[in-house]
Amino acid sequence: MSKKLNNNLKKILLIGGTGYLGAHAAVALTEAKFEVVLYDNLSNSKRTVLDDLKKIIGTQPAFIYGDVRETGKLEKTLKDFEIDAVIHFAGLKAVGESVKRPIHYYDNNLIGTISLLKAMSGSRVRTLIFSSSATVYGKPEYLPLDEKHPTSAINPYGRSKLQIEEILADVSKADESWSITCLRYFNPVGAHSSGLIGESPNDIPNNLMPYITLVASGDLPYLNIYGNDYDTADGTGVRDYIHVMDLAKGHVESLKFLKEKKGFHLFNLGAGKGYSVFEMIKTFEMVSGKKIPYKISTRRKGDVAECYANVDKAATIMGWKVTQTLEDMCRSAWSFQKNKY
Repeated sequence: MSKKLNNNLKKILLIGGTGYLGAHAAVALTEAKFEVVLYDNLSNSKRTVLDDLKKIIGTQPAFIYGDVRETGKLEKTLKDFEIDAVIHFAGLKAVGESVKRPIHYYDNNLIGTISLLKAMSGSRVRTLIFSSSATVYGKPEYLPLDEKHPTSAINPYGRSKLQIEEILADVSKADESWSITCLRYFNPVGAHSSGLIGESPNDIPNNLMPYITLVASGDLPYLNIYGNDYDTADGTGVRDYIHVMDLAKGHVESLKFLKEKKGFHLFNLGAGKGYSVFEMIKTFEMVSGKKIPYKISTRRKGDVAECYANVDKAATIMGWKVTQTLEDMCRSAWSFQKNKY
């Protein structure tokens, strides 16, 4: 098949489109003149996101209520809306929960992706961006982590992401008409500048930033810091945090890249530097004026001292780079949290 088949990418289906990442991607894609259709089962998001998106972008995106494992509904959606490309955000993502409920995770993440691939095959849509994760690298052998770093996922969540990557690579090898990019996210945080959309998990958050915002607002009494005896500058764990809108714009650049490229591709999306837990707390306190009480707990099993990305490949090949600082991340997250009340 000719490369030119990709050149008219315009209508994009976002699986998991009302979730934290999907909603911000919907904004970035719409601003870049793509048309988006959102598909979600609302298991970790709310339908009211559609109203918030209308306030931000001026129109309410088309929305289909459905599960990624509903192959027939997916195929019908792809055909009815004449979709050109798919971005697959619909994955369960809590590491701890994945250890307790591995079948649930493999069912949703693996079986869901296979369902999507069947639907795309049936509707002759061959362009896909998959939301992968830095967890596929496992314990870092060196830093910063580049795309050539060995993969060694150490929990069911990470293994599900890695297995999906392997499936997608196999699909691409078997049929050269596919254009597939896996984006390995590091730690998306923050919110849209409007304060209307942001990270709002249905349960107590597993991630640091939304937990901090709930402590700042008084919804939680204090932050647990799991270990202050790591071999880092201040003893707390260091992670690569990236503003969610920088991440969203990475999907815009990925679609532009896939207009010209067939095959299977991997890119890290991160800030390219690490921030410690104490740095995060200090910065959040500075921009919010709120004190964040915390308690030191023992290390969590499987946590590493440091983990951050090498993002040279995305910069060189796609021309993508981050533009927002840790202060921007904290300020926007706090703005969203205040706006919820």
